[in-house]
Amino acid sequence: MEEGTGGQKYQLLDLPWEDVVVTHIFCYLPLRHLVSLQRVSKQFHAVIQVYLANCRTFDFTQIGRSIPKEAFCAMLRDNKVLQNLALQNCSDWVTDKELLPVIGQNQHLLRIDMRGCVCLSRHSLVAVSLSCAHLRHLGLAHCEWVDSLSLRSLADHCGGLRSIDLTACRQLKDEAICYLAKKCPELASLSVAVNANITDVSVEEVAKSCRELEQLDLTGCLRVRNESIRTVAEYCPKLQSLKVNHCHNVTESSLGVLRKRNVEIDVEPPLQRALVLLQDVVGFAPFINLQI
Repeated sequence: MEEGTGGQKYQLLDLPWEDVVVTHIFCYLPLRHLVSLQRVSKQFHAVIQVYLANCRTFDFTQIGRSIPKEAFCAMLRDNKVLQNLALQNCSDWVTDKELLPVIGQNQHLLRIDMRGCVCLSRHSLVAVSLSCAHLRHLGLAHCEWVDSLSLRSLADHCGGLRSIDLTACRQLKDEAICYLAKKCPELASLSVAVNANITDVSVEEVAKSCRELEQLDLTGCLRVRNESIRTVAEYCPKLQSLKVNHCHNVTESSLGVLRKRNVEIDVEPPLQRALVLLQDVVGFAPFINLQI
């Protein structure tokens, strides 16, 4: 509260809500504090609703470990300008029923993180593809409901995708990944980790179609071999990071080329691995020079 001219007292909510309070004050407060602020008074509840309706980023991890379904629906009910949506703290209960209305009225979404949302279905991904033509980043890790048809729909309608995480989406096979790569040539980051269906066919198509690729995660793709890694080295000059842990058919003969380009690889060179193993087994750590 501040005293103005003539002894008149001004309070925070006397300021213009949309032009000042929402735009220049509430934007600096954590979302969990704003949610709590709703309980102060009816006026504060009303101004917070104005803020929520104009909020461009919703990251529910900022609120706490979990959020009730009713609160989720109430907070997003009037918002039609979302650009970033992160659903991790809702992952164990959010269904198509709650998410589809949000997707349908927010056609400017650029980034959606649905990692671990096990209760959703392919209908949510199809809705994203039909409503969010400008989507750039999508997280679908551990969403085993993602299938070939829903991914094809995404590829058909969201050709400007820059990153997608398909870790442990085990329904997907080479055909779906190849289709995605052809339709989304601007991909810079891709994970198809923990999927035994992925072979050299997928990796080679990604390498040839996505020349902007910077990060590729193939962790646990047991059928990937040296041939496709050599293709990645040949066609992806911007590559910065490659993960091939537990890819037992990928060896130093293909990785060495990428190491020379200073690509970050999550598998140590053979000599380094041998020295570390020797330390662990024999206990000679003080006597071994790891920079041999």
